[in-house]
Amino acid sequence: MAESFETAPAEAAGTRGGGDAPRGWAAWVGQAVLYGLFALFIGVFSHWPPYQHLAPDQALVKLSLVHTGKPVGECRQRTPEELAKLPPNMRKALDCPRERSPVTVELDIDGAPAVRTTAAPSGLSRDGASAIYHRLPVATGERSIEVRLRDDVRTEGFTHSLQQRVTLAPAQVLVIDFDVEKGGMTLR
Repeated sequence: MAESFETAPAEAAGTRGGGDAPRGWAAWVGQAVLYGLFALFIGVFSHWPPYQHLAPDQALVKLSLVHTGKPVGECRQRTPEELAKLPPNMRKALDCPRERSPVTVELDIDGAPAVRTTAAPSGLSRDGASAIYHRLPVATGERSIEVRLRDDVRTEGFTHSLQQRVTLAPAQVLVIDFDVEKGGMTLR
């Protein structure tokens, strides 16, 4: 025996049906008030509280570089016996380590240490580039900038350095980078 179910119309259940019912003027006014309050909220918080990037008498020094260190070891020549044991597609005469040296950077401003950092190489095999980023607000005027970089664990001391006097204007941004094509450390 099949049972039959009847559904009552939406109006009888106390709900509006289908979304096609006309809206009254109060709904339109309410919507306009809510949109107005939202626009007021956005307008107030887009100007308040005031944001100041730097103080009026400050400049910004950014140390921002991505550099790949030298390999941690020397390449070695494989013997004929070692080459014979390898599959044909892997028979390279030189065996070079993948791991790279960490990059160490020291930055002095007016002779005072500002940054001392070491960045490990990226990657699972530690064979990628090292990334360093520091942001330093400094007073405007003439400054002595000295940057030293070491990218080879097999040598003592720093492998690259730059010492330069710069005049920083208010709100000026000085970027310290490493560019191989330009011969090392650069100031822009």
